[in-house]
Amino acid sequence: MQFKKKIVCALLLLSGGVGHVSAQEKASAVEQKKMEWFDDAKLGIFIHWGIYSVQGISESWAFFNNYISHDNYMKQLDGFTASNYDPKEWAQLIKEAGAKYTVITSKHHDGVSLWDTKAPEAITTLTHTPAKKDVLTPFVEEVKKAGLHTGIYFSLPDWSHPYYDVNTRTQKRYEMKDDASRWAKFVGYYQQQLTEISTQFKPDLIWFDGDWEHSAEEWQSPQTLALLQKYNPNIIINSRLNHYGDYETPEQGVPVVKPASRYWELCYTMNDSWGYQPFDKHYKTPNMIVRTLVDCISMGGNLLLDIGPKADGSIPKEQLQILQELKRWTSKHGEAIYGTRAGLGQSMLRDKSAFSKDGKTLYVYLDHVKESVVLNSLQTKPTRVRIVGAEKDLDFNYSSAIARCRVNLPAELFDKTVTVLAFDFDEKPVFTEMVEGTFPLQEIVKFKKDKSVIGMLVDKTDKGYNLLAGKITEDGRVLDQQIEQASPAVQTWIKKHAEVLHQAEAGMPEGHYSGYSALSKDKQTLYLFVEGKPTGPIALKGLKNTIARIRIVGEGSMIGHQIFNKLYWSAIPGIVYIDVPADRLDKDYTVIAVLLDKPIELYREEVGAIESNL
Repeated sequence: MQFKKKIVCALLLLSGGVGHVSAQEKASAVEQKKMEWFDDAKLGIFIHWGIYSVQGISESWAFFNNYISHDNYMKQLDGFTASNYDPKEWAQLIKEAGAKYTVITSKHHDGVSLWDTKAPEAITTLTHTPAKKDVLTPFVEEVKKAGLHTGIYFSLPDWSHPYYDVNTRTQKRYEMKDDASRWAKFVGYYQQQLTEISTQFKPDLIWFDGDWEHSAEEWQSPQTLALLQKYNPNIIINSRLNHYGDYETPEQGVPVVKPASRYWELCYTMNDSWGYQPFDKHYKTPNMIVRTLVDCISMGGNLLLDIGPKADGSIPKEQLQILQELKRWTSKHGEAIYGTRAGLGQSMLRDKSAFSKDGKTLYVYLDHVKESVVLNSLQTKPTRVRIVGAEKDLDFNYSSAIARCRVNLPAELFDKTVTVLAFDFDEKPVFTEMVEGTFPLQEIVKFKKDKSVIGMLVDKTDKGYNLLAGKITEDGRVLDQQIEQASPAVQTWIKKHAEVLHQAEAGMPEGHYSGYSALSKDKQTLYLFVEGKPTGPIALKGLKNTIARIRIVGEGSMIGHQIFNKLYWSAIPGIVYIDVPADRLDKDYTVIAVLLDKPIELYREEVGAIESNL
């Protein structure tokens, strides 16, 4: 069908997602080789284990913030037994969950070392706890036997050590300017420990923390990096050595947009705590965790997911349940996880996606059951479209004239959490980006398929075209005969959702929501378009506002929401998860209205390390 339109096509260098990074992002060949295993891994397991698991309180911060005295905090040494600790079982659980590497705390800010360090004045699990053992060495041995890459977390600050200047938030042992020799002894102390870790454990990765307390010059960061590289020229370092590292580490906040760094890793808790805390029952569901992994994959990063074992070495059942779901999903979808690279932006495809390393397969991740997937602006015809893990090829229709590929999806083949489609090509696919202009309503409503008409109305509403402005009232009264040219089903859908359609403003920018959205004229109501049937709660990232209420447009049902990873002392918003009752879903697009406390405010900045934990 022909109608007036203005299309400006700009060829993108989207050859399978490879080679379209800015000049400053391009890594050297040496760096690429060193970072390849990390770049391919996509999933790692973080382990926070220490004496803080005895009482189940915040690791180190509990005494630093004066919630408990340092003396009482350290009494937990007497309860650290590791009596049910099975390092082989840990390594097996991690491997079966689909992780390719693990990072374990060798020493947190409280200074308690999990190995038999010979550094002076050190506190260790071997010497100072009833466990009477080095608990780090056997785990590293089992990790290496399992074929996993070894990461060691190491805290630069040591708030319990007599050589260190800081004790708590309100107390210091000394001022560095007054006792430079004492500080020099501490630098020697921590560098001795790193030498032990390098020679005894031969790690692939060092995960530093706490660099914010001192400058690179004070820590002697360049010398520390050289020390580690002396023992392993290919050692990978995170960014928390005053940026003398290889990759960024956003903490707790899932990035809204792809981080600028070529390599990055989200470190993330299953509930709200790093270490074991028995009263923290605010666990994310396994569905949420898998979808967070997909989020990281689609933006070219890794997920480092944390577990917090108990003082006896057993792992809480809630954490085991999440690991089991990861095992199920990763074992089924391995090719769409490991070795993938960042996918298309949301302007090209609303569903999350990633490319294979060679750029010849596009993976599309679906966290909702729907009738079809459409790839627009696709200049290259696929050779095959299939469902990953189901050994099922799908029929598809490709039109080179309009650069579009449509795939109809059988509902019975959807995964219960995230379904993955694979679009295979003989060469790296090329896409074009289309900037669209005029789209007359009278032409759109003439399309034969109701789903296509409604889909186009949703798409144009999201972009701010507002095709129904002045043509329908807020309560659904039709003011323009153009609407009456649509099918009865389309008319019903339009009238049902007149509240948003009659004066909609453009929706949120890319990254905050994986579907389409719109805003009310006063920008105080956010509308979310939900296609098909979600496999879990819909997710909203980077919303700074307080939510007053949430309801389903056109039928009035009030629905609930949960917020995860909102740290009360941080300006970074958490993730809003909204449960949409299955029996209230519209067969085409359900519209959710989110009433805000004031005009919408969004957070799009990069998420960094947590430097305070009040």
